[in-house]
Amino acid sequence: MKSDLLRRKFLDYFKANGHRIVDSDSLVPSDDPTVLFTPAGMNQFKKQFLGAIDDFTRAASSQRCLRTDDLEKVGKTSGHHTFFEMLGNFSFGDYFKEKAILYAWNFLTGELGISKEKLWVSVYKDDEEAHAIWSNKVGLPKNRIVRLGDKENFWPSEAKQKGPNGPCGPCSEIFFDQGKSAGCGRNDCTPSCKCGRFLEVWNLVFTQFNRREGGKLEPLPRKNIDTGMGLERLAAVMQGVGSNFETDLFKPLLREILREASNEPDKESLYAVCDHIRAVTFAVYDGVLPSNEGRGYVIRKLIRKSVLHLAALGIKKPFLYKLVAALSEIMKEPYPALNERRENIAEIILAEEKNFISILNSSDKILGEKFSSVVSCGDPEKIGVVCFQLYDTYGIPLEITMEWLKNKGINVPAEVGKVTNRKLEEQKSRSKTQSAMKGDVFDAKRLHLNAKKTRFLGYNKYETAAKVLCILKDNKPVKKIAKGEEAGIILDKTVFYAESGGQVGDSGNIKSARSIFEVSDTSKFEGVSIHYGIMKDGSLKAGAQVKAVVDKERRLGIARNHTATHLLQAALRKILGAHVKQQGSLVGAERLRFDFTHFKDIDNEQLRRIESEVNSYILDDIQLTAKETTLSEAKKKGALAFFAEKYGKTVRVVEAEGLSRELCGGTHLNHTGQIGLFKIIQEGSIASGIRRIEAVTGKVAYDAVKNDEKVLQEVQSILNTEKDKIAEQLEAKLGRLKAMEKERQSMKIEGARASLEKLIECADDIGGIKVISEVMPDADMDVLRSAMDVVKDRMSGCVAALGATLNGRAILVVGVTKDLAEKGWDAGKLIPEVARLIGGSGGGRKDFAQAGGDKPENFPQAFRELRNIIQTKAA
Repeated sequence: MKSDLLRRKFLDYFKANGHRIVDSDSLVPSDDPTVLFTPAGMNQFKKQFLGAIDDFTRAASSQRCLRTDDLEKVGKTSGHHTFFEMLGNFSFGDYFKEKAILYAWNFLTGELGISKEKLWVSVYKDDEEAHAIWSNKVGLPKNRIVRLGDKENFWPSEAKQKGPNGPCGPCSEIFFDQGKSAGCGRNDCTPSCKCGRFLEVWNLVFTQFNRREGGKLEPLPRKNIDTGMGLERLAAVMQGVGSNFETDLFKPLLREILREASNEPDKESLYAVCDHIRAVTFAVYDGVLPSNEGRGYVIRKLIRKSVLHLAALGIKKPFLYKLVAALSEIMKEPYPALNERRENIAEIILAEEKNFISILNSSDKILGEKFSSVVSCGDPEKIGVVCFQLYDTYGIPLEITMEWLKNKGINVPAEVGKVTNRKLEEQKSRSKTQSAMKGDVFDAKRLHLNAKKTRFLGYNKYETAAKVLCILKDNKPVKKIAKGEEAGIILDKTVFYAESGGQVGDSGNIKSARSIFEVSDTSKFEGVSIHYGIMKDGSLKAGAQVKAVVDKERRLGIARNHTATHLLQAALRKILGAHVKQQGSLVGAERLRFDFTHFKDIDNEQLRRIESEVNSYILDDIQLTAKETTLSEAKKKGALAFFAEKYGKTVRVVEAEGLSRELCGGTHLNHTGQIGLFKIIQEGSIASGIRRIEAVTGKVAYDAVKNDEKVLQEVQSILNTEKDKIAEQLEAKLGRLKAMEKERQSMKIEGARASLEKLIECADDIGGIKVISEVMPDADMDVLRSAMDVVKDRMSGCVAALGATLNGRAILVVGVTKDLAEKGWDAGKLIPEVARLIGGSGGGRKDFAQAGGDKPENFPQAFRELRNIIQTKAA
């Protein structure tokens, strides 16, 4: 049975049994700072698990998930993944154990037709209720019901003893028996054995307790069901294969890799690449870009591990990006939009591949720089830390580092490996902590007393009468606040727009007869608007009748910039191409920022055309309309959506007639002409394939134009020329300056060469090696290089070190004449020992090396150290 059919059958089955089918949430969880990525199907239902029920108490989903806690096992086993789809059904105070168990059993044996004799289950050792249901209601023989302990069958694992506090409960897992040949072969083998015979298919979590301090378990007033079944494992069972990687979810990817591979196929590398491309592609799909921190670091690491795996398969050129097309074809049924974005995603992965391959190709230089100051000390801890940093920052594996050290003749203490591995384990532990499911994510305080959703009236109004429902101080409700106190106020209705979709929150005042609360910002959580600010006059009590008044001028400034972002996207798609997609935005009162997909630099002429196009839309004074419709209807009409937003069934569509149509909940103008003027102030790249435009509108744009005009007038005055000849005059003057600078540099070099005559004549002799060491005044790196060329041309059997102080920093070059280089003398090996004394590091070739540092005052010690090294080597 194909994976698409399995997914469909699961969702249809639970829909027929009264469950709301909920779309997969993004891999980047919204309103959840406890995890880097969405690790389970239940994450998007946390508010329901806490009792904040909307219009459904049963749900089912196929959730895309990403976990890194088992990263080192991926490829080595048949069933570990970073990215996977979790099929799950959930009950929020509705049905409990019996129905959950019967639903699972009937789906597996009835809908899918899995043989009952092939299924085993485990229950928590003290859960008599679950055991009785499996035995008496399902009719499963007792010898196929295994009791397991707190580590295996309690959620969170070992929560009773170790915490965290919060909702928890026993589990019941369903296993598929793959037969004796798949495991240890013992007759008494059960799911408690780790031999691999029994494949865990489905985990049913019965959330029935609240853990309190000291491990005390109290019954929850509303018991919940949280289940999870990996689609990949289920597909392996239904397709009769021994590995998830042999299913239809992976086979097309394997074929693509094998078609390109030139080395003997290595299953670990093959499987790891197939897994990682899924994780990387869907992370980028959900807006995560490779970087050096957080989520981006995880994606960068997966790409780099994939490049190394591909190299092991004989694929040395960028290739991972080519798999995006095959993956989008595999996943086209659940994710049709992936195909639309595959070129964009592939470009981002390609850029990252190229970057890492370049790092690997230049690893000799990187390793030389990083080890220059620690190898001589022989400290295993310091060397191990550098080995780890090279892996952690650059992705250079420990094996490559150790091989490099060996080739350089550097003896590495045996403890270095232990230090490096310890650091790697610490990193894995941090990764596991960040990506794993946490029980304490159920933070009831964030629900703000389950306040009713705030009615928003601010699309057409700037003020409204309202009632104070709650006052929050230090995240706790209080009855009253006095003058000077800061707080958050929740109203029954508001005209204040809460920060959302890139638009900043409104500011203004909340007033009563004798008091004024000044609102500096507005945010929203689960539909509840919180007005943050300070009590300027009087006092305010919960329950008071007030008037909420938005700062109208600031709101209009925000609206100008928000409407302008819609016009900007339309202009970008017209001039650069339909591949342009919004990747992020910031809409404030003073300016706007718009991030979008594009893979080339934008030249000045294109930028001028984009700005001109937006201003032409403004002059056309196009009417804007906002209508609510269904998400499916909006998509049919081609409405653009922002990648990071999660949309409900009903959406708001903002349309500039005949020009743009976007899903947007923000505040806008009535006509484009109200923007007045649009001016781009900055454009550039912020990541591979992502560019950013910053712009201003209205009076801010007018002021920017006037300021540019003022600067132009000042330049015109200084040059004493006509406005249309400014560029010509500047070019001429800059040409003369460059010529003068070139002449000055030539004079410095000639002066340095002249001063070398005396140094060459007075060169010291150390063990038959001529040695020159000198700090040259008023020199830069070009002068030092030129001076070193003179020494090497004029001398033989010579080692020279020339230094200078430039902008408060030390710069140094070390040179070895050709005859000494041929005898094994190496400037690249000499310079690290010298550079550490001037507070830096360096490297280079046999005949020439350079370094920099922050201690120019230490040049005398550095030169003495160089002489000592030469004396030792020459002896």
